[in-house]
Amino acid sequence: MPKGYLRIQVNSARDAFPIENAMIRIYKEIDGVIAFEGFQITDADGLSPYVSLSAPSIDLSLDESNREMTYEGYHVEIRSEGYDTLEIVNVQIFATIYANLPVNLVPSVSKLTIRTVDFIPDHQLLTNYKVNEGQVYPPLGRILNSVVIPKTITVHLGRPESNAENLNVDFVYYIKNCASSEIYPSWEPEALRANIYCILSLTLNRIYTEWYPSKGYSYDITNSTAFDQAFVKNRNIFDNIGEIVDEIFNEYIQKGTFEEPYYAEYCDGKIADCPGLKQWGTQNLALDGLNFFEILEFYYGNNISIITSNTIEEVQSSYPGVPLKVGSNGIDVTNIQRQLNSVAVNYPSIKVILPVDGIFGTKTEEAVKVFQKTFSLTQDGIIGKRTWYKISFIYTAVRKLAELGSFGVQNDFLNGEYPGTPLSLNDKGVEVQYLQYMLISIAEFDDDIKTISSIDGNFGKQTYQSVISFQSKYNLNNDGIVGVTSWNKIYDVFSQYEGIIVPDENVDLYPGYFIRVGSNGTQVQKVQTALNVIGSIYTNIPILIVDSNFGTSTLNAVKIFQDIVGLPSDGIVGEVTWTALFTLEAEIKAGDAPSLGLPPYPGTLLKVGSSGSDVVFIQQRIQSISMYYKSIPYINADGLYGPATKSAVVAFQILLGLSADGIIGQITWYKINEIFTQLTS
Repeated sequence: MPKGYLRIQVNSARDAFPIENAMIRIYKEIDGVIAFEGFQITDADGLSPYVSLSAPSIDLSLDESNREMTYEGYHVEIRSEGYDTLEIVNVQIFATIYANLPVNLVPSVSKLTIRTVDFIPDHQLLTNYKVNEGQVYPPLGRILNSVVIPKTITVHLGRPESNAENLNVDFVYYIKNCASSEIYPSWEPEALRANIYCILSLTLNRIYTEWYPSKGYSYDITNSTAFDQAFVKNRNIFDNIGEIVDEIFNEYIQKGTFEEPYYAEYCDGKIADCPGLKQWGTQNLALDGLNFFEILEFYYGNNISIITSNTIEEVQSSYPGVPLKVGSNGIDVTNIQRQLNSVAVNYPSIKVILPVDGIFGTKTEEAVKVFQKTFSLTQDGIIGKRTWYKISFIYTAVRKLAELGSFGVQNDFLNGEYPGTPLSLNDKGVEVQYLQYMLISIAEFDDDIKTISSIDGNFGKQTYQSVISFQSKYNLNNDGIVGVTSWNKIYDVFSQYEGIIVPDENVDLYPGYFIRVGSNGTQVQKVQTALNVIGSIYTNIPILIVDSNFGTSTLNAVKIFQDIVGLPSDGIVGEVTWTALFTLEAEIKAGDAPSLGLPPYPGTLLKVGSSGSDVVFIQQRIQSISMYYKSIPYINADGLYGPATKSAVVAFQILLGLSADGIIGQITWYKINEIFTQLTS
């Protein structure tokens, strides 16, 4: 059966920080029977890997006469300690389409967590549009002085007169949500683009004319398709739709000489009819070869144009007009480097860029690629319009949440001036990043100064010990607190070495070609050696003979590694796998990669007929897991591996998508212990 793809991003509703180790269960219900589809755990950025899920043929969503279901609906349950459990019902998956599901978990107010269930209505085109309800021209009364692209928009989840919830959301997310709710992601790109311009223009017309505030309402737009357009709380967003929205979010249709965004009426054109654009018609026109603008002209006439507005509320800087990439330099690069460093405080997979020098080098490129991966952008390492504004939006949110200072304060401490407040154990921020950078640089020349494994913006034990060693060396009060005296001395010593040393990231450069089955030579030898280093921590990766030949053993090890880090497990070492492989190897060598902390595998298979302390140990862990997952039967911890234990193991393996043989090998052993640790820690 065809497959679609879903990734979940989990943040805290209170402060928008990513939630690591959130447990995600994906399943569907068929005739009252629950069929489990997958179990995932989020990483440090709150992300799950993409999960492949069955869906109907893509052709069904391209046929105007089709009456069958064009997608598959799944249930997603998200749990994390200290937060209420959230269950989202009917998450819609289209074949071949990648989708993201952003969720915000609400912190529990007591030891008892609450389960909240959100139901996503069936996906449909705009079939119940109220013809001629809207006006093309703005009404008399309140009108904004200029067209504004708002950072946020308030949506009323019901008809105008209803007593429904008002939801304030990011404007770009709102457009992505409406488009994902109203049009099929499988349509031609030019058809999607034409429809998204209509959604943008209609929305901005409501904003410009203050349509609802002028009537006394406390919101900007409704989610009733009888009046406006569909918006569904907590729905998944299709990646290809999101990419178009990120590109054109500050553009709209203008009609003739009128200043306001055009009120672009539209409907499905099959069940409902209206004077404006027909959604099904856009697909047919795109198949005939028309581009998005020609499609819009077909419905709205030849006197339309596409306008760009640079008035974006709360955005700190404007896109410079040309992409930034390796070789670029100047103040725009400096600002991006600072913003990425601020984002990295809360998204640790983004490596800190130091020194902040305004030069777009390989470190900046890598940080941009990781940011793009985290926020579902094209991972090209180039800061185009989409990436620029996404960094700006995320930076603005993070800066407010972290209560960081202005650019002026950051300029001061990056120039060596004391940040203004002491830094001490458990502090977090960009000031700590710069302190760590200075101490690492000094430690390269002075063995008396304890070094720090990584620049992560967190004042932990390593940073504390490094500060103590520095204070002792220079006869300062060795309290581990970096006040003005310690800061100034650290900067003075650092200045002696600045420009002489830049900390080495110890990551081999990608050779520029795929390494796969049949490859041989030095690059294969490096891959095998790195896998053996990583296998010392992640012991489900088998130890390889380093023979420089990429055979089936190396293929298997690469696939297991890719699965661990959340990459497609194709067994091919491309640039992304190469970077992940050697970055993790370097972290392990530096002592910066945490061990799983799981009990070591006993070395032999546990199966029917096995007995002893290892069986008792694993039975006890299965008992605990069964308290959370009722599909796993409760068993006695008697040390005898009988049919009951085998049945429980099979149920666990099915739950996690493992080979359901009822035998506890190395992979099943570590998965049982890993899930047990997550549930009970």
